[in-house]
Amino acid sequence: MLRILKAGLQSTLQGAPRVGHRHLGIPYAGPADPLSMALANRLVGNASETTCIEITFGGFEAEVETDCAIAVTGAAGQLSVSSEERTPHSTWHLRQGDKIKIEPPQVGARTYLAIHSGFKAQEQFGATSTYLPAAFGGHEGRALQAGDVLAVTDTAVMTETLQTPDALRLTFTHAFALRACVSAETDLLAPDARDALFHETFTVGRQATRMGLSLEGHPLSVSSDGKMKSAPVFPGTIQCPPSGTPIVLLCDAQTTGGYPRIASIARCDRHLLGQIRPGDQITLLYRTPDAALVDFRQKQALLDRWLR
Repeated sequence: MLRILKAGLQSTLQGAPRVGHRHLGIPYAGPADPLSMALANRLVGNASETTCIEITFGGFEAEVETDCAIAVTGAAGQLSVSSEERTPHSTWHLRQGDKIKIEPPQVGARTYLAIHSGFKAQEQFGATSTYLPAAFGGHEGRALQAGDVLAVTDTAVMTETLQTPDALRLTFTHAFALRACVSAETDLLAPDARDALFHETFTVGRQATRMGLSLEGHPLSVSSDGKMKSAPVFPGTIQCPPSGTPIVLLCDAQTTGGYPRIASIARCDRHLLGQIRPGDQITLLYRTPDAALVDFRQKQALLDRWLR
């Protein structure tokens, strides 16, 4: 078990996304950076979507109440166990009474803490992931708080010590180049706006949450009166409201929207959206759907060697 001492800005339990319920208006939820969560789970012998703690901007502390094996990946600031410095991407074998501390990261946004066998969480609509806007899943449907005690589904102890291969350790910066494809209403952009979409560098605004990221610095002209019929949207969809400031949707975003869908982040780079913070730079790299599929398959082949 793990007792939360400090929960930081926002820490939640996240597992598999809620696939198959979008027609009911239920978003995916799940990890904002599924690759980092999968890597953390791999280090403690779990399946990729086993329930973990997603920690936003660090400031997290917890005490171990039973011996356990844990791992930390993603955007990690300084890490320590009972004041002894630790490194991410390795299995940690902890004893009862050990205290974990995760400082705020300088780059990246979210850290993932996995424990062997996974954390117990409330399953709703087929998944344990916390969806804060509707207050369900995870730990009582809310963000973690100091004093919460998290149990595990089975024994938390494992003997093996693993390390993430160097080639799979993500390096975060304040600038991201993301592959993207055109979408259903890209043709509503003025020619100069479409050119800017794939050639200019945008700055992420203050709206940078699990719902979405706003892209500022280059307002786009779009032929829409704001009365477009609502249509399906997904994580990675880029919408353009009348203001001309594009919004990239993330895992907690709504299931339909009435703004033009001007682009979509390619699936191979979608996990990076969860590590982008206000003030970071984003450049979109144009890909055809076929090219994006090739990129995705190549990335999956690389990851499958380790994540199985």
